[in-house]
Amino acid sequence: MATHAVHTGPRRRIEFDKHLPVDHRLNTVYRIGAGLIGAFLVAFGILGLINHIGFFSTGGATAAGLNTNGALSVLSICIGAILLIGMVIGGNVASTLNMVLGVLFLLNGFLFLGLLDTPHNFLAFKIQNVLFSFVVGLLLMTFGMYGRVGSTLPHDNPYWRARHPDAAEQERGDGG
Repeated sequence: MATHAVHTGPRRRIEFDKHLPVDHRLNTVYRIGAGLIGAFLVAFGILGLINHIGFFSTGGATAAGLNTNGALSVLSICIGAILLIGMVIGGNVASTLNMVLGVLFLLNGFLFLGLLDTPHNFLAFKIQNVLFSFVVGLLLMTFGMYGRVGSTLPHDNPYWRARHPDAAEQERGDGG
């Protein structure tokens, strides 16, 4: 006995770009998340480079309360610039970028949590960097998923309509 819905028609691929207008209100959330975190990462990277820290130094130099070295500073500037570009583009690009980079920040936090106090800690992470990585990852994922996932999305949400095309068409036909 099957407990799931059976799809009788041909499977349609969801194309979100068609369903989210450029001026949709969710676009602002995605842009704000990418912009704030991207700007902080660029500023952190620049502060780290200004201190003339060695590229792979693990000596304990700090910038903005976080341990850093030249490699982490350059990486922060690059990731921050990618987020700022995502902010400029906006829409689904910014949302997807926020989600992907959020997951990567979380994975990075776990990776360097395991590498703390080992000779393989080439980005000079300390526990505050790991915690920062977790927080930024969760923030980016929250900004990226806002209004896109959830069990209670309103029926006028473009993502709900894309996932439920039959129900959305029926609501349009009923005048809803």
